[in-house]
Amino acid sequence: MSVTLDTLEPKLIWKIFTGVSAVPRPSKHEEKIRTHLRGVAEEHGLKYTEDRAGNLVITVPATAGHEDAAITVLQAHVDMVCEKNSDTEHDFDNEGIHLMLDTDANGETIVRARGTTLGADNGIGVAMAFAAALDESVVHGPLEILLTTDEEAGMTGAKALTPESFRGRRLLNLDSEEDDALYIGCAGGCDTNLNWSLAPQPARSSADTDSEAVSVTVSGLRGGHSGGDIHENRANAIKLLAQVLLESGVDGLRLGAASGGSKRNAIPREAHAIVHGPAGMTGALTVAAESVVAHAKTDSHEPGAMISVQPAESSAHALAAADTSSVLAAIAALPQGVLGMSPAVPGLVQTSNNVSTMSVAPDGTVEIGCLSRSSSAYWNSVTLAQIAAIGRLAGAAVQNDNEYPGWEPNVDSRVLASVRRVYERLFGETPGVAAIHAGLECGIIGRCVGEIDMVSFGPRIEGAHSPDERVYPASVEKSWSLLKAVLEDLAKA
Repeated sequence: MSVTLDTLEPKLIWKIFTGVSAVPRPSKHEEKIRTHLRGVAEEHGLKYTEDRAGNLVITVPATAGHEDAAITVLQAHVDMVCEKNSDTEHDFDNEGIHLMLDTDANGETIVRARGTTLGADNGIGVAMAFAAALDESVVHGPLEILLTTDEEAGMTGAKALTPESFRGRRLLNLDSEEDDALYIGCAGGCDTNLNWSLAPQPARSSADTDSEAVSVTVSGLRGGHSGGDIHENRANAIKLLAQVLLESGVDGLRLGAASGGSKRNAIPREAHAIVHGPAGMTGALTVAAESVVAHAKTDSHEPGAMISVQPAESSAHALAAADTSSVLAAIAALPQGVLGMSPAVPGLVQTSNNVSTMSVAPDGTVEIGCLSRSSSAYWNSVTLAQIAAIGRLAGAAVQNDNEYPGWEPNVDSRVLASVRRVYERLFGETPGVAAIHAGLECGIIGRCVGEIDMVSFGPRIEGAHSPDERVYPASVEKSWSLLKAVLEDLAKA
């Protein structure tokens, strides 16, 4: 690890988080982190169960005198989004996160990673849950620590839960990222995959002496969480790449190898393509790139946006011009960003779509992935139908996957009343009570387990799902104070 975080408070949380960060934990490959967390439980004599999906439920006895209180479930997920800058070498499958203690532009202390996502989403939640179990000064009733797998890439861990998975029926989800708000609802979502199996052609024939091969690369974008940051109108690298190619006006343009984005729940920061076309197209692409990047900097607040247009070696194969046109038209037509605001909650995004991933392989396989979110099942179905129509008009096969439900707010929640009361007492102000456009596992837990009283809160995390991710230690202290006090309050009931 690059640094130790021994100087930070609460020491126990940062010790646990440092240990978690040292262990690889990509979504769908959580074996190493599960082994680590089982070891922590065993070291402290805590019993646990593990289901076929890898979900861990750790049982924590109550503080003496509070054995008769209702069980409280502390829930977090063990996986993380694995994103890195293009110039960063990092093997997420075998290498831990390199932690750094730093300050932000305002001089506030932050913890971040070196060139990668940090994994505070949701490693800090995991650390807080374990700290509640291990810190003898924390007063609590019986606890169950529910640690789910694969939250970031399909929520398959939560989907595997049953009413028998755990006993508690009041739950604190520790996966929120604003320390002045309590969340009681979230959007549902669904992936859509557009797939083409096209017949590639030789990129250049022996008689073809006047064509060019050009590399077009979009980089320097902010990226971010496709739920939590979607309202900021951040530029999408895949969309910008298609925009450059279309605005160039080059006839007969042909796509060779291309790629963009890497995670369904991250706004793409980078995209790249090798394109083939007539001599002289480099100039037209350069002019289009300059225009597109200028608008990205001003209209989408992307000060670091860059689009490079450079001569390249020819690919062995490329798509036909007509197929290229269909694929680029589909990308251009796909909705991106906020599609509607909630009529019931001021300022809340109701419906959005993120064009998340794109690839063109040498064998002519083309894949485009989207993640649609909405707090309205109806409007999400409308969005999915729109995306499917665009794909089919462009000749793609369309498939939906990884659907998950939203979490319906319950303003009469007893757990909410407790958390809000404690927050006001501790901090002398009223917390915001809101729904979040990002996906939380609470909706799935409610559907799979049955009626359960849930509230979500956590520390201030910015830039989640991007290498800009950072967590604020002062906010971790605040959230820890809240969690301790809430557990003591709940231990009375």
